[in-house]
Amino acid sequence: MEELIPMLDATFWTTAAAIVVLLVLSAFFSGSETALTASSRGKLKAQAEKGSRGAERALLITEDNERLIGSVLLGNNIVNILSAALATSLFTRLFGESGVALATLMMTALVLIFAEVLPKTYAITNAERAAAMVSGPIKVIVTVFAPVVTAVRWFVRLVLAVFGVNVDPEGNILAVRDEIAGALSLGQSEGLVEKEDRDRILGALDLAERTVEEIMRHRSEIRMLNVDTPPETLLAEILQSPHTRLPIWKDDPDNIVGVAHAKDVLRGMHKLMFGAAPASNGISDFNILDVAMKPYFIPDTTTLDEQMRQFLRRRTHFALVVDEYGSLEGLITLEDILEEIVGEITDEFDPAGEAALKPSEDGAYSIEGAMTIRDLNRALDWTLPDDEANTVAGLVIHEAQMIPTVGQVFSFHGFRFEVTARKDNRIAKLKIKPL
Repeated sequence: MEELIPMLDATFWTTAAAIVVLLVLSAFFSGSETALTASSRGKLKAQAEKGSRGAERALLITEDNERLIGSVLLGNNIVNILSAALATSLFTRLFGESGVALATLMMTALVLIFAEVLPKTYAITNAERAAAMVSGPIKVIVTVFAPVVTAVRWFVRLVLAVFGVNVDPEGNILAVRDEIAGALSLGQSEGLVEKEDRDRILGALDLAERTVEEIMRHRSEIRMLNVDTPPETLLAEILQSPHTRLPIWKDDPDNIVGVAHAKDVLRGMHKLMFGAAPASNGISDFNILDVAMKPYFIPDTTTLDEQMRQFLRRRTHFALVVDEYGSLEGLITLEDILEEIVGEITDEFDPAGEAALKPSEDGAYSIEGAMTIRDLNRALDWTLPDDEANTVAGLVIHEAQMIPTVGQVFSFHGFRFEVTARKDNRIAKLKIKPL
């Protein structure tokens, strides 16, 4: 005991105090790393807009996550290694050679509890608040360690390049869209997000990645008016159509010369018959091109996001889609784009058809061949590929490399496809069942 007392001198207490300070610094680095990486940038931005300087600094330093994590890890490793070395020296002085083992056990317990688990638990439960609190000191540390971290980053890339691994300095581990999709899927699995809400948000995010060709109404389904048709017949066709806008062609269905709006046609006929100077021949003198709008053509490669902006900018809801040769492919409306976000939109003038998905007792679904693969996947949470075809019928034809006959059955992508109806060379109806 008398030999131990002289060892508890000023050097002992100074070393012990230094170890405590280093443990506090280790806890600070560990908690800061967790807080800054786990905090939501959206919440930090909202706090910054309310005047929080800490949140504003946290947003700034988290823009370069690699630099931030490198600086924090560098500081954390320095204090951990230094504290372990001081503890080993202290325990060796007190207990001789057995002090190394005692120092290892003691420091492991202290670092694990007080420098790792405790600060990280607090940081996770109070991520944004903790991030704002530590942003000031961490910003200074990142600035001081910047040269060393930069050198380490280049050395690491050099070593990875030797093994054939290339790291994109500007690349993100996850795109924003993938992060949102992952969060929505997790929320849905936990019952926090409804499937319809998830589909709407993902539909809005996908607009920039999809083209009008994928959702347009094909030209075979378009109701068009012949400019040479008698006015009485034109009026009957317009009144029978569920659509208010109809393309007008002359000589050749590919030669679209205008777009007729039902209201404009009715106004024109009313003026001709009941205006200040009524026509002697009634509506027989009516020329539909006098009230027709100029056709608006767009290429089939236009993205849905850009086309929606164009619709809003031009204050129109109707566009004709052409291919690279200028031939008419189909048409698209603003409603078609909105349906990609909110789902099918119907009104009292839409024809009442059968349900798009009709389940049967054996687990199969009867669907229209023209149904898009995306709509089918959204409705049933399936993952059929839509890279080679937009519709289910197109997918079957692509995989079969032929136009199937009624009754033929195919199995691919984990599903069984049975052709139940065919119209000319088009698959009209199918029955699909997961294998």
